[in-house]
Amino acid sequence: MIGNAFLLAIRQIARNPMRSLLTVLGVVIGVAAVVTMVTVGNGASSAIREQIESFGNNQLMLRPGMRLGPGQAVGAPDFKLADVRALATQIAGIEGVAPQTSRTVTVVGNGRNWSTSIIGTTNAYFDIDNRTLAEGRYFEDGEIQSGAAVCVIGETIRRELFGENSSVIGASIRTGGFSCRVIGLLAAKGSAAMGGDQDDLLVMPLQTVQRRLLGKPRVGSLLLRMNADSDRERIKEAVRDLMRERRSLSAEDDDNFQLLDTAEIAEKVASTTNIMTTLLAAVAAVSLLVGGIGIMNIMLVSVTERTREIGIRLAIGALEREVLMQFLIESLMLGVLGGVLGLLLAFGASKGLAYVMEVPFLFSPGINLLAFGVSALTGVIFGFFPARRAAKLDPIDAVRHE
Repeated sequence: MIGNAFLLAIRQIARNPMRSLLTVLGVVIGVAAVVTMVTVGNGASSAIREQIESFGNNQLMLRPGMRLGPGQAVGAPDFKLADVRALATQIAGIEGVAPQTSRTVTVVGNGRNWSTSIIGTTNAYFDIDNRTLAEGRYFEDGEIQSGAAVCVIGETIRRELFGENSSVIGASIRTGGFSCRVIGLLAAKGSAAMGGDQDDLLVMPLQTVQRRLLGKPRVGSLLLRMNADSDRERIKEAVRDLMRERRSLSAEDDDNFQLLDTAEIAEKVASTTNIMTTLLAAVAAVSLLVGGIGIMNIMLVSVTERTREIGIRLAIGALEREVLMQFLIESLMLGVLGGVLGLLLAFGASKGLAYVMEVPFLFSPGINLLAFGVSALTGVIFGFFPARRAAKLDPIDAVRHE
């Protein structure tokens, strides 16, 4: 009986292919939208997490003030080099501390110019920020102490000023009224989690930037690397207590600095992305409701068109449950058809969007099976009323129907 019902359903759908396709269009769009949103959202979340973690899971950053954006809060003092020594020597579990100050300027080289960020720091910065050299060397101790006009540049600076695959070691770059000699080229790291370019930077010794660009011994931020096996929360609390002491803050005073943990940032950004993905998927799922209404509508039309056929079947002995089953299976087949087409569309759309957005394509069997199951369930739920209406027809009245 069920086998015959499936054959009749397939035959009925194939009899009006265009009408059947338009009927399931809402389900197709709903399934495709939900699966695409979740798949691309998962890929974006994974990419953001990986990019933030590329800074180092064991990295902390100290900034003056209490706001997350660029700059510092009014009245919040800068850090001092003595803070670097205190953090490195007084807190167990801190493996490295790098003072850092930065400024955005226009650099000139090889007859070209480019606006970039100049970072003044020490060699500890390269290790803490997971930077490696593609060629050349880091700063020598004498260059750091004397504030020599030397620099290490990122791949973007090399490309914009000197072109692809050009040798830049020994080249001269002019910035801020003086020239620096390129001694190193950093290995490319690609785009940052927030859309920035991690290779668009020029690194100089801290004293060089302080003396020649800023004109004052400013330390804008501190980068810290923790021992991977140490208690993260204990270290963060110790850093906070030490900095409050060094900045002469009383128990009633709020912190005039912020302590950022890259691992926490990765979790928060990924969590926000997941929430947005869920919200978008929920909005897209409304299309499934529209698709279900479409299935109900066409099934009611089908019952009306086939009233005489239903009456003849009931008159010659067909049971109500058999008629009910036939129309339920037909609506189920429409839901399944919409689900299959929706998954195929979602696969192509997810692949394309992942490529355009430069995020990984993460196929999720769970969301695909869930979307397919919901599409089939939609067909059954919205097909039940038309099927019940067909099964309850009076055989005599149905046979007389024109």
